[in-house]
Amino acid sequence: MARGPVLVIGLDPVRIPGWDPQPVVAAIARGQARFGVHDVDADLCLVAPDDHPEEAITEALVRRDYACVVVGGGIRKHEPLLELFERVVNLVRQHAPGAAIAFNSSPEDAADAALRWLR
Repeated sequence: MARGPVLVIGLDPVRIPGWDPQPVVAAIARGQARFGVHDVDADLCLVAPDDHPEEAITEALVRRDYACVVVGGGIRKHEPLLELFERVVNLVRQHAPGAAIAFNSSPEDAADAALRWLR
C-alpha cells in the first residue's frame, strides 16, 4: 500500500535560460524514482519563476489531498526567489492546510524529506 501522496514543488530546469538543465533533469528523475522505492505516491510540480508559478502551484495543490509537500532548494536557496518561496509556503498553508511541509537538500533526496513526515 503506497503512502502519501506527496507533492514536490520545484523549479523547472528546462525553463531556466542560460545553463545546461540535463544534470538537474536527471537528478529530479532519480529523486522521483526513490519515492517508488519507498512505496510513496508522489507528484511533481515544476515551475518557472517568471511564468505565473502561483497558478500552477495552486492547481497542483488542489488536485489531491496531499499528506506532505516538499519545497525544492531551487526555490528556497536562491535569494532573488525569496518572495516566491514565501508565496509557495503560504499557498501550501492555504490550499493544503493538513499537509506537512518538508525541504530537501537536493533533487535526489526529496523522498527522504517527505519520509521524515510520513512515518
